[in-house]
Amino acid sequence: MGRSKVDVLVSGGGVAGLTAAAAFASAGFSVICTDPAPPVTDRDAEGADHRSTAFLHPSIPVLQAAGLWARLAPHAAPLQIMRIIDAGGPTPEPRIIKDFDAAEISDQPFGWNLPNWLLRREMVARLAELPNVSFLPGTATRRVTLRETEALASLSDGQQITARLIVAADGRNSTVRQQAGISVKTTRYGQKALAFATTHPIAHGNISTEIHRSGGPFTLVPLPDFEGQPSSAIVWMETGPEVARLAALPVGEFEAAMNERSCGILGPLTLRSARTVWPIITQVAERMTAARVALIAEAAHVMPPIGAQGLNMSLADLSALLELAVASPATLGDAAMLAAFERKRHLEIKARLAGIDLLNRSSMLHEPFLRDLRAGALNALYSLAPVRKTLMKAGLGVR
Repeated sequence: MGRSKVDVLVSGGGVAGLTAAAAFASAGFSVICTDPAPPVTDRDAEGADHRSTAFLHPSIPVLQAAGLWARLAPHAAPLQIMRIIDAGGPTPEPRIIKDFDAAEISDQPFGWNLPNWLLRREMVARLAELPNVSFLPGTATRRVTLRETEALASLSDGQQITARLIVAADGRNSTVRQQAGISVKTTRYGQKALAFATTHPIAHGNISTEIHRSGGPFTLVPLPDFEGQPSSAIVWMETGPEVARLAALPVGEFEAAMNERSCGILGPLTLRSARTVWPIITQVAERMTAARVALIAEAAHVMPPIGAQGLNMSLADLSALLELAVASPATLGDAAMLAAFERKRHLEIKARLAGIDLLNRSSMLHEPFLRDLRAGALNALYSLAPVRKTLMKAGLGVR
């Protein structure tokens, strides 16, 4: 095969990679997007991702720039209130309930929640509308050769690509990152997460709820109604062996366990999807750039799913990179542009990862005295209105 020239090669076709491909193509750059696995875009298909993503409102402009938000908004459930429940007493029942209401800081909700399989469906459809992007599902980026003036990539189907910029969005085990010689620091918690969808008789009221007891948070995130019933996506974090046990339970026993853990706040939960298991780690790349390469999303940073931070940090990476590219298209991918990207993102990411790590460790506490301490800290922080508003703004990534 011959060699193709392109402005941007996006390696990785997850939610972040598909958004990057749509954003750069919408800005007028020529784009190729590769992913070794074709995206699963049907809710009930094998391999469907039953996690959900909450787009916090600072992420919406980059989705609009990519031509994606008009497609996604009709399917989104708004998140008006973030509720934290401490259920760390002797029995699994709420003992402290605190609501963080977006109305205190903005006329917008905190964000909007969508299932990941649907995001992929709408994003793939958007790429099909754009004449200057080529999406290659089932094709991996195998090798990269990085030079000051250009990057060369060999794809698994034999194609050779020359790009001015490679956007590495190829996940926590990023091939591009490894070939660029960028190391990572990984923290393991001995946790995994179960992700699944439910229906329930009590409406969620656009409230996202984290229930803290031990092992990690049990988080219920609003979804649009499913088959005429209120629906929520759940991420249930526990120790690895406990998640394995829960994932193997017959449906009736699993529903009994999840209803005990949910403290019944939305009435009896009914399992309405497959159960998928995800490892929980924190990981950060030593740097976010190499010659002609920018790392974004899980290629650059991985964190526990707390406070809807993961993909929103990924979109903040993309927003910073896109802003620099649009401001000076002629310098796309050069050393000065990538140095500016590194300055904009790397320290911010390290600080946010440290905060999420602390929150996760506090949510895992088993010792009753320490669980009481956690509850007291939540009470104290919530009771001070300026502190409460600062925490909400920090969670959104705004000042």
